[in-house]
Amino acid sequence: MSSSSPVLPVNSVGNERVDQRTCLICGDRATGLHYGIISCEGCKGFFKRSICNKRVYRCSRDKNCVMSRKQRNRCQYCRLLKCLQMGMNRKAIREDGMPGGRNKSIGPVQISEEEIERIMSGQEFEGEANMSWSNNGDSDHSSPGNGVSESNQPSPVSTPSSSRSVELNGFAALRDQYLGTPVSTHYQYLPHLFSYSAHSALVAPQPRSLEPQSHGLISQLLCAEDLEPLSTPMLIEDGYKVTQAELFALLCRLADELLFRQIAWIKKLPFFCELSIKDYTCLLSSTWQELILLSSLTVYSKQIFGDLADVTSKYSPSDDELHRFSEEGMEVMERLIYLFRKFNQLKVSNEEYACMKAINFLNQDIRGLTNASQLEQLNKRYWYVCQDFTEYKYPHQPNRFPDLMMCLPEIRYIAGKMVNVPLEQLPLLFKAVLHSCKTSVSKE
Repeated sequence: MSSSSPVLPVNSVGNERVDQRTCLICGDRATGLHYGIISCEGCKGFFKRSICNKRVYRCSRDKNCVMSRKQRNRCQYCRLLKCLQMGMNRKAIREDGMPGGRNKSIGPVQISEEEIERIMSGQEFEGEANMSWSNNGDSDHSSPGNGVSESNQPSPVSTPSSSRSVELNGFAALRDQYLGTPVSTHYQYLPHLFSYSAHSALVAPQPRSLEPQSHGLISQLLCAEDLEPLSTPMLIEDGYKVTQAELFALLCRLADELLFRQIAWIKKLPFFCELSIKDYTCLLSSTWQELILLSSLTVYSKQIFGDLADVTSKYSPSDDELHRFSEEGMEVMERLIYLFRKFNQLKVSNEEYACMKAINFLNQDIRGLTNASQLEQLNKRYWYVCQDFTEYKYPHQPNRFPDLMMCLPEIRYIAGKMVNVPLEQLPLLFKAVLHSCKTSVSKE
């Protein structure tokens, strides 16, 4: 093999060279030659899924987002664009969706800007009747359609008003594997885009029964939940002016109660005995903020956006507090308001909440886990259970399930951003969010 060959050596010396290589897309440690260029496992899997599933992404910025190991999941459009620009060869992907490239000797390719634009806009895929629904092989362990990727960072929508799309993978084989029941015919024709205007009419709602396995698993999840109202006092007498310190103390007490409920919830989960204590600890430490946020926006929303909103209305921030409010706080505020309106529109049921909570908790992409593959199987199990329930319960809302699933990466993104909001700004943040949300509901 000549020294100019793009194929990496496979001997021990070659392995050392691979360790020193960096992914041409994101700069992470490369694992070899994938679809023509040196890349990491994450970008390899992302490129394959994007092409196999004919995904069309959007960028709300200038289509020049920074690609790095930490930033690569924030804009799927720019990530795919860079894959194509760096020479990733989509023709090297096997048409059957199985692991391995079609031709191992194929190197990087150069394609015109016009062809790249056709691929990015989806025009290249138009007229193809049979969609490729593979989720096998080169995966970075993203759960089906949940928008979460390999570095425990979501692939969030760019702005609350931007076009939100999600590609749902087909699930004939996978659903049989995780639920053990035959797949109904209508599952094979599930609309594959989040914006369904042109696709919803393709699938007529069909009355059907809930799968027995789904009913049992949902019942178990509901038994683990504490759906009783929160016990933290949130009543303030008329005329009392709440200080910043008092409101902050109240928020801390609420967070304590909500966290305690999550800890108690874990011990009641139907799969509690299947996972190690180390994995449970790792999952809880990484997701507790997301679980609290999800519960506050759903099952406890009447108290949070009722009683707590009344308390925050009696708190008047100073001019200095308003002036110091950070950009991170503004972004979190806007996203929380959007997410509240989305949940308020969906009116999430307790069953859906229980499934969403389990799916969010079972995040196999968190670092330090000892059995990620087991978590992936559990995650997919409840993903399919949630879809089965929403299609059974809401047959006339074909958009409902992807709507719910797209809320999860947004929750993860918001929870991650809230860490950067200074603690002294939290009272003002909650006041602004709760006031805006309560006002929007009263106008409906």
